Amino acid sequence: MDVRFPIGKLQVPEKVTIEDIHEWLKQIETYTNRLGETVNSLNDEELSKTYREGSWDIRQLVHHIADSQLNMYQRLKLALTDESPTVPAFDQEKWAIQPDTNLPVETSIKMLEGINERIVSLGYRLTEEQLDQSFVHQINGEISVASKVAKLAWHEEHHLAHIKIALSNNSGS
Repeated sequence: MDVRFPIGKLQVPEKVTIEDIHEWLKQIETYTNRLGETVNSLNDEELSKTYREGSWDIRQLVHHIADSQLNMYQRLKLALTDESPTVPAFDQEKWAIQPDTNLPVETSIKMLEGINERIVSLGYRLTEEQLDQSFVHQINGEISVASKVAKLAWHEEHHLAHIKIALSNNSGS
């Protein structure tokens, strides 16, 4: 297994259906509970564990998940409200070292609860036509609403797997 992609790389079906969207939304809907069960009782030493040498530690991963979901949610909303808007990339490495990432992980879990609730509410109301709406990422090009919902679900599961790998490691890194 490649620990960089413990659940594999993102795979989006060529033709995404409303049923696919609903499956991904079910994952998103339960995510913060599953994440909280995994990290809420961890001490500082455990939160400092990494899943591989040079990777972010658990604390940084939790804050990154919230930061990313926030950015992806905004992109999703823009794709649904504007005509192929161009969205900037965000430098996740720089975001990961900002002072707010020293806050307790519970702050990002609370943030995720609200963001994910909004994503799920919006997602269950998407129409087939809306799945094809898109935004233009300044680096990655055109991304459809359907692909973004897939990534919203995959990204959270991807990093939860990283956290579980870090916790199974015996050393601090």
